[in-house]
Amino acid sequence: MRSRPGKASLWTATLAALATVTATVPAAAAAPDAPGAPGIASAWTTGAKNGVGTSTTVDSKVWHTLGQGNLNEVYYPQLDVPNVQDMQFVVSDGQGFTELERDATNHETRMADPRALEYQQVNTDKDGRYRITKTYVTDPQRSVITMRVRFEALSGGPLQLYALYNPSLAGSGMGDSGATDSGALVASDGDVASALVSSTGFDAATSGYSGTASDGYQDLADDHRLTATYDRASQPGNLVQTARIPVGTDTTFTLALGFGDDRGAARRAANASLETGFDALESDYVGGWHDYLASLNPVPESVTSRGLETQYNVAAMTLKAQEDKTHRGAFIASSSIPWGQAKNADECCTAGYHLVWARDLHHTATASLALGDEAAANRALDYLLKVQQNEDGSFPQNTWLDGEPHWTSLQMDEVALPIVLAWQLGRTDAATWTKLKKSADFIVANGPATPQERWEEEGGYSPSTIAAEIAGLVTAADIARTNGDTAAAEKYLSTADEWQRKVEEWTFTTTGPHGDGRYYERIDDDGNPNNGHELCINNGGGCHDERAIVDAGFLDLVRLGVKPADDPEILASLPEVDDRLRVETPNGPGWYRYNHDGYGETADGGPYGGQGVGRLWPLLTGERGEYELAAGRDAGKHLETMARMANEGHLIPEQVWDRSSAHGFTFGEGTGSATPLAWSMSQFIRLAHNIDAGRNLETPSVVADRYAR
Repeated sequence: MRSRPGKASLWTATLAALATVTATVPAAAAAPDAPGAPGIASAWTTGAKNGVGTSTTVDSKVWHTLGQGNLNEVYYPQLDVPNVQDMQFVVSDGQGFTELERDATNHETRMADPRALEYQQVNTDKDGRYRITKTYVTDPQRSVITMRVRFEALSGGPLQLYALYNPSLAGSGMGDSGATDSGALVASDGDVASALVSSTGFDAATSGYSGTASDGYQDLADDHRLTATYDRASQPGNLVQTARIPVGTDTTFTLALGFGDDRGAARRAANASLETGFDALESDYVGGWHDYLASLNPVPESVTSRGLETQYNVAAMTLKAQEDKTHRGAFIASSSIPWGQAKNADECCTAGYHLVWARDLHHTATASLALGDEAAANRALDYLLKVQQNEDGSFPQNTWLDGEPHWTSLQMDEVALPIVLAWQLGRTDAATWTKLKKSADFIVANGPATPQERWEEEGGYSPSTIAAEIAGLVTAADIARTNGDTAAAEKYLSTADEWQRKVEEWTFTTTGPHGDGRYYERIDDDGNPNNGHELCINNGGGCHDERAIVDAGFLDLVRLGVKPADDPEILASLPEVDDRLRVETPNGPGWYRYNHDGYGETADGGPYGGQGVGRLWPLLTGERGEYELAAGRDAGKHLETMARMANEGHLIPEQVWDRSSAHGFTFGEGTGSATPLAWSMSQFIRLAHNIDAGRNLETPSVVADRYAR
């Protein structure tokens, strides 16, 4: 447990906060308006987050992410609108050195409370001169992030501490303006505003434009002093705000970063949170998460027997934290922007993972069911049917939270999986059936081929997509019967039966170049898996004979009840998948999505920019565990591997590094793509419950009874 200041010191700090928060920043040397607009080009930050946080309340519409020892993107007023590039500290001795906290310190991330999304970052200077400890909570009643900061001058000082805040409001880094106002650094872009205040007040403050002479950090780097300060930066641009915080050799204070629809509202919210005090906010914040965990099913024995309770609890809380608080049921794929440091943020609405995919939402919903949060799963289905579904029954590839499509292709598994989810939830009422029937009819009319499969790149006949389509049609038939629609039920079952018989004919090659030549392909363009047509991988992976590209998507045929685990074609395909895709990491076995995948860092570790090297996906370790369980074997090692692939904040990545540690990456640990990935966290939760049950709970019994038993 971390140590806490005594009650007397907390009371003194609170009184000091109230006395100083409204104090005006000394401005004798401040010039009125900063030059240099608009500043240099803006970007986001790495997709590798070590922590995420938000309150369990819907009143506080703010989410924070943590990475590289600092505060990263902040989402407000909903989960598809990032507003901050980062906020960190600058440390200087005023004469010999000035350095950025991100670059000059060794970073450690801790769980301040293992049963809450409360993270603590400990950043220690590489030269041993200081240590900065930051603990984060959001105000459950307001859209404010608060952090308790302890600054220790380990070498005795004196040292100077500056807050360096880089807003990127309303989803863009190039439209912000800002000023110093009533002791706060305020900024705005349209109807989104922020305000940064400190319990100590600021000794000096300035607003300027990144990379120019008015940038506070550039000023400090020049001569180790903040000599050019500006009251405001009134022209839109890449705003950066800097403030000196009075510190001694060991100083604890609170920062509050508030948001609102104008600067005044943001400032009032931040000040109100400071007035409430960090301890009171922390108690309410942590209590909300404790209550949420207490409302769930008991932690599975597969978790407790392996000492994985914290990993399990963080996975459960992270899934809840990926749900928007305005568009209920809209769970995003990840509160991250893959390789965001290489993504230009000058224009609004960069395509990160803060979008809703029906497929990812299905996985989140099934994990929520396993957790015992049936209400969340029902909200997800309501969102799918009321917001995302098109009039013809199809679903967009993905959408913004309001349902506006972003990427515009069609993935047939995303049409089918909402039907399966409705069946799992027992949603058989007439209104729901009217919606589901549209989707089932769309599958019959447009399947089994798909414009894109689950990896969002190729069209054709995909084993994983066909598995979802068959499961969707069989569950739709069951719901149709409940509603007296026997004609529809018969149509769906006859179609599903035909596709179940023909899936090998369409996707199982007998003339492949790997192993004995008999295995499921990743995808086939025309339903003839032996003609050797060319497959060009749409992420820079090159063009290849389609028979040469394998993935483990055929395991969905087992997971969804379309084939038994000992089906001959399933068994025949496992050696080729393991020979081509399996890598034994220090944390356990991992699998590539498919061979020649180009979606990942470049060969020299650089961020993906259209062509790279696909790395290992932890969720595939979980999927293999579900198959092993279906085959009657132990899946415990797969659960343990997923947990070991999580980072120190217990967040499971989209991808982990696939070879000897290099370029700043560690073999078997996360890359810069997307952490946390809701799909990965969902897979961990689901596998844990499946191990306890001795079977895959998400397998629709009505499908398995027809085909696999």
